[in-house]
Amino acid sequence: MSRRTAMVITHTGRGAARESAQLVIKRLQEAGVRVRVLEQEADELDSADVERVPVGEEAARDAELVIVLGGDGTLLRAAELARPAGAPLLGVNLGHVGFLAEAEIEDLAETVDRVLDRRYDVEERMTIEVLVRVNGTLVCSTWALNEASVEKRERMLEVVAEIDGRPLSRWGCDGVILATPTGSTAYAFSAGGPVVWPEVEALLLVPISAHALFARPMAVSPRSVLAVELLPEGPPGIMWCDGRRRFDLPPGARVEVRRAAQPVRLARLHGVESTGAPFTDRLVAKFDLPVQGWRGRARP
Repeated sequence: MSRRTAMVITHTGRGAARESAQLVIKRLQEAGVRVRVLEQEADELDSADVERVPVGEEAARDAELVIVLGGDGTLLRAAELARPAGAPLLGVNLGHVGFLAEAEIEDLAETVDRVLDRRYDVEERMTIEVLVRVNGTLVCSTWALNEASVEKRERMLEVVAEIDGRPLSRWGCDGVILATPTGSTAYAFSAGGPVVWPEVEALLLVPISAHALFARPMAVSPRSVLAVELLPEGPPGIMWCDGRRRFDLPPGARVEVRRAAQPVRLARLHGVESTGAPFTDRLVAKFDLPVQGWRGRARP
């Protein structure tokens, strides 16, 4: 039987994150699990007998799990490494909202115990394929877990939105967000988009401050192809994918988004009240929603 391998990724710029990662590494090693860390984080973690790997598509190869300590930004960074290998991500929240995280820092010891006992399931989250064309030539091909956002640089953008090869509307706007259900609680939510339950398969199109009568957020089929074209006579823009990967958009650029073939896999722990609960409870907890006065359905 091969030895288990877990990868640990953390926000090394925060002392609390480094200390938590060191505790996780020590606990895993004591249980006989091989621990892998990124070369750029290894010295900061100051842990012995760890496997050091460079950043790249092979970083999480053969890892049973990628344990991420930080906020959603750290988890999105880890997703870039875990997705090519199909390794599940387990987030431990050290940030503010931490919507993608599965556990809180107070439950760290219990979280590691559940990992060691394999008391977790794995769910798949839709990702999107993002293509940029200029004058018909493909100049960028990437992906996103949360969203691809087309945004202004200085002046308001002039764009035409398209769904399934047909024009929808022209907007003068600050930008357009093309999001997944996972991204519905991120940038798209801040721009007024709907919250979409993770098991609902859909793509979101959310205009940002559009100067138009018809500029409402829309949820469309996961089989649809969305596109945003910058008008040739308009200003340039910027595209961000998950707020991490940037691409400059010249006037006339076309951004196409469709469902990607490869998802991101997230680990869900068994029996953790705060996170294993229904998505509604996660919304209430993460956004601190007022539910006082709720009595629930009558019980015998």
